[in-house]
Amino acid sequence: MHQTNSSKSIKTGLYAAVVVFLAYTMIFGFRKTFTVATFDGLTIAGYSYKTVLVISQMLGYLLAKFYGIKYISELKRTGRGKIILILTGISWLSWLFFAVVPMPYNIVFLFINGFPLGMLWGVVFSYVEGRRSTDFIGATLAVSFIFASGFVKSVGAWLMSNFGISEFWMPFYTGLVFCIPLAVFVFLMEKIPQPDEEDIKFRTERVAMTSDDRKKFVKEFLGGIIACIVIYCFATIFRDLRDNFSAEMWKEMGFFNQPAIFSKTETPITIIVLVLIGSMVMIKNNFVALKTAHWFIVIGFVIAGASTLVFKFNHISPIAWMTLVGLGLYMVYIPFNAIFFDRLISTFKYASNVGFLIYIADAFGYIGSIGVLLSKEIFKVKLNWVPFFSSSVMILSVVGVVLTFYSLYYFSRKYRKMIEN
Repeated sequence: MHQTNSSKSIKTGLYAAVVVFLAYTMIFGFRKTFTVATFDGLTIAGYSYKTVLVISQMLGYLLAKFYGIKYISELKRTGRGKIILILTGISWLSWLFFAVVPMPYNIVFLFINGFPLGMLWGVVFSYVEGRRSTDFIGATLAVSFIFASGFVKSVGAWLMSNFGISEFWMPFYTGLVFCIPLAVFVFLMEKIPQPDEEDIKFRTERVAMTSDDRKKFVKEFLGGIIACIVIYCFATIFRDLRDNFSAEMWKEMGFFNQPAIFSKTETPITIIVLVLIGSMVMIKNNFVALKTAHWFIVIGFVIAGASTLVFKFNHISPIAWMTLVGLGLYMVYIPFNAIFFDRLISTFKYASNVGFLIYIADAFGYIGSIGVLLSKEIFKVKLNWVPFFSSSVMILSVVGVVLTFYSLYYFSRKYRKMIEN
């Protein structure tokens, strides 16, 4: 019987992993393609037009993350497919208006695009949390946005170079490419079975949370949550800078008008992170897995910092550096989106859900990202992206390692107290 259950869990896990990976990749087609355009020479009131667009979309995400702390934590397990299609539809329509409405008035449509998209991670993750195979499925879902980020930019760049589509219309047409596949994968996602009794036994039942539940959880784990939020905030800032301004960085390093470059760096990162984090499904003990997740994060910071230091001394190529620094940053970022909070809930047997914790972390992460971009524009900092990004990553790595060790100490002490009681 156990063998049958285990075999069924593996099949469900593999099916869910493939479907959510593909569904979220399609969702990315409505989100990030505009960043492949550089909008050279365009400014608004002296500010870079592209940076204003990025900030406008991020403000949409930011508000969605704060709203999502309540909305996603209270999400019921019915009607989710319809919610995904409606939210994505709104974001796609906003690209149509972005193309039709003249600048600078079209900036507002980036905000309208960002808000519904900011809700979607929590809705999609609710299909896969609280299972014995969640580490693997969650890792697959989380790496989808590494792969998808490069893939959808390559599609956008291809549409512009092969069909002469303008920078303003390209995001809408990219959405057109992805809309039917998205509908198919959402339909398949609805077919994923609910967690079974064994899943609940090993990983704790996931429930919709009330306001009191949320307050109680934060009070119980406040010190650890703060450390995790700061780590995640750092990772988000640098992931977003690398993601949103990689076109500018490649240009500075002499790689211009090469659409495939985005997939070339992101595909190996996707595979490595998926294998590393997905393999944690083998760790049955939830606390051991939580500790292992901390070590992944420490190693990620070290890879990002060390590769940047070596690059600064011209010992590795730009492609090797962008790949390694991306790998390091995603080794910090992905565990929080895939396994860290799921194993935390499982370790302490707390009736809650992952969406609540991810949305708290995301909300503050986006505050950090927007703060950096606003500072750059308000204080008129003329940045060469490569030196700024590389210097910042080295500082981030040192602080990140210290904070991760504190988080490990905090949760280990908490766990020992729980065992003793």
